[in-house]
Amino acid sequence: MNLLFFQDTIYTFYLEQARLFPWRQTTDPYYILVSEIMLQQTQTSRVLGRYEEFIGAFPDIVSLAEAELNAVLLVWQGLGYNRRALNLKKIAEIVLNDFQGRLPESYDELMTLPGIGHATAGSILAFAFNKPVPFIETNIRRVFIHFFFQDRQGITDKEILPFVEETLNRDNPRQWYYALMDYGAMLAKSVPNPNRKSAHYSKQTKFEDSDRQIRGMIVKMLVTESPVMEKKLIETLGKETSRVKHILAELVNEGFIVRDRTSIRIA
Repeated sequence: MNLLFFQDTIYTFYLEQARLFPWRQTTDPYYILVSEIMLQQTQTSRVLGRYEEFIGAFPDIVSLAEAELNAVLLVWQGLGYNRRALNLKKIAEIVLNDFQGRLPESYDELMTLPGIGHATAGSILAFAFNKPVPFIETNIRRVFIHFFFQDRQGITDKEILPFVEETLNRDNPRQWYYALMDYGAMLAKSVPNPNRKSAHYSKQTKFEDSDRQIRGMIVKMLVTESPVMEKKLIETLGKETSRVKHILAELVNEGFIVRDRTSIRIA
């Protein structure tokens, strides 16, 4: 496919049907950071209301870094994947202590922060700093597979990345990536999912009665009532005792909770 035609197709769609999100109305690095962490594995419709509530509660790096973890998790409730909230608070603490309160503009430095991988680092650099760093996330992957790999299966991101680099608008990567993501979101609703052809595609595991669900139940209980007697928590959950104790041990190791001989509380 002609690359100029491809770019024109993406931009034409974007100019006509661009999605409007509050995190697109700012270039504040902190606001972009919050939105990108929230958007990890979570649909924009779920993030919309919670983003503004979170920014209202913690309007800057300092307020988030100095907040109690319990307060952060309480505002986060409803978004799932609570580890992201913990990572976000840790990032704020590191940025405040090691980077003078300014989110780093270096890809390598961003990658050292907890919970930030290739896609999130690239997103932050593009949307906060308008830097032309090639990266791939779900919607971007969907677009390139749809246009350039229609007759293939098992496509790797390594194969897609050269197309991302070659089509990247280096003068305004921010707008180009917004356009790609919006086109990808449209494809998700209008054609069979191209991402099924990706070598990295996997179905999300069942949530009901999963460890992830139990983790969420534990955190939800503790942010509203803490400390809690361990025996009471296990009885309330109604799950196998050894399984709950294993999950509690994981939460302790990750820094979510503090566990003494009889009770548990948010760290």
